[in-house]
Amino acid sequence: MLDNTLKDQVKSIFVNLSSSFIFDVYVADDHESRQELLELLEETASCSEKLQVRLNKGNNLEFYLLKDGVKTGMKFRMVPNGHEFSSLLLAVLNCDGKGKNIPDEFIRNRVKALKGKINITTYVSLTCTNCPDVVQTFNLMSLINPNIRHETVDGAINREEVDSLKIQGVPAVFADGEFIHSGKAGFGELLEKLETKYGIDETVNSNKEKKEYDVLVVGGGPAGSAAAIYSARKGLKVAVLAERVGGQVKETVGIENLISVPKTTGEKLANDLKTHIQTYPVDIFENRTVEKVELEGRNKILHVKGGEIYTAPALIIATGASWRRLGLEGETEYTGKGVAFCPHCDGPFYKDKPVAVVGGGNSGIEAAIDLAGICSKVTVLEFLEDLKADQVLQEKLKSLPNVEVYTNSQTTALLGNGEKLTGLKVRNRRNGEERVIELDGVFIQIGLKANSSVFNGIVKTNPIGEIEIDRYCRTDVPGIYAAGDVSTVPYKQIIISMGEGAKAALAAFDDRIRGLLG
Repeated sequence: MLDNTLKDQVKSIFVNLSSSFIFDVYVADDHESRQELLELLEETASCSEKLQVRLNKGNNLEFYLLKDGVKTGMKFRMVPNGHEFSSLLLAVLNCDGKGKNIPDEFIRNRVKALKGKINITTYVSLTCTNCPDVVQTFNLMSLINPNIRHETVDGAINREEVDSLKIQGVPAVFADGEFIHSGKAGFGELLEKLETKYGIDETVNSNKEKKEYDVLVVGGGPAGSAAAIYSARKGLKVAVLAERVGGQVKETVGIENLISVPKTTGEKLANDLKTHIQTYPVDIFENRTVEKVELEGRNKILHVKGGEIYTAPALIIATGASWRRLGLEGETEYTGKGVAFCPHCDGPFYKDKPVAVVGGGNSGIEAAIDLAGICSKVTVLEFLEDLKADQVLQEKLKSLPNVEVYTNSQTTALLGNGEKLTGLKVRNRRNGEERVIELDGVFIQIGLKANSSVFNGIVKTNPIGEIEIDRYCRTDVPGIYAAGDVSTVPYKQIIISMGEGAKAALAAFDDRIRGLLG
């Protein structure tokens, strides 16, 4: 199951394990995935003398991770192949206190502050690229807070359970039986959802000391990374506050238009950005959400979720953009139950079923092409008169027999039965006629929305929420700059965001030496 090259990699990962670990397996003799699970775990365990497999009689298929003979908070009802193999490896490393994904002390204290006993179940697909981040987040939380238990469930081998819960999108997260999340998310977002549901002990994170810097960069994508690097190269004290370094780039599968790099992936580029930042004395604070911005004399004061306070005379906003939603009733209710955003993750749930894609840009047409190989029928709905995707994608779409395209089409309502989506109501913008399209799922691909809400009322924005800037990335407030997708700069591209981040940093430095900061 594991080839020699992969085994060598796993051996190198586990070479410095200090504790002993057991994969404690409970599996029925006649379970169809029994042999596959045992082979995977035994071959993984063979990569270190600190690992072993213990087989027990069971009624289904599941295993626990034990450290030095004691159960951790992690349980797996799956064969962790595919993208989830990395989750298995990280589970062991994190239990041993290792791994680069371990959050800093402030975030760990927020996890420890969660009240009560918490039982999390995450349903995944082994083909889902977003699932591992969610799984690894909750596994980490179960290690940080002993009152948290996390169970990872493969929907493919627990189909009856998935169907009974009406799950049509992954990752799907339940907290003590209540559905709380579906789709991609970072550590900070998931932690905030648990804080909202369970409450926090305010005494755990009571440090309100201000952290002072020369430059604060909010956002860790291409723009924020470039801004941090250029500022640090000027000898300034710099901090990056971000949900995660890489931002939206991390969710991009393939990148082929970053000049001088013929082909890379979003995951690799995000890692490269972080590596580059770390070659300079920049303080990186991930899993942070800015809740409030204040202006106090020349200083910009940022209040972060959980109580942290940061201050600097120069603030560079590089918070990027997020997927735009339709804004229709039922969109949140049916997310994960017919409303989806990622064809790679959720497409398999709609095998041999009719779906729609709303949006005729590159992302929408790429999604339609992917889904056409899985679904019985794909209906593309574009609001404008023509598709906006590259011509090569449009030609490919035309060659597919199970795809229909409707332009000048406005989605006006999401229809459902209370448990899942059943159809869409669509209006023809030419003649005003409305019709109902019966389907099982809709993939929303209508572009991006600037992540600027926390800065509303602080800096000037345009009608669609983009922060207005001049050619130096200056906003209307001295000492505050904006760069990348959150700003009014045209063409939302990685390479443009990098340049804008560098420009914002240089403008901030120039204003600093000229004494022009607020």
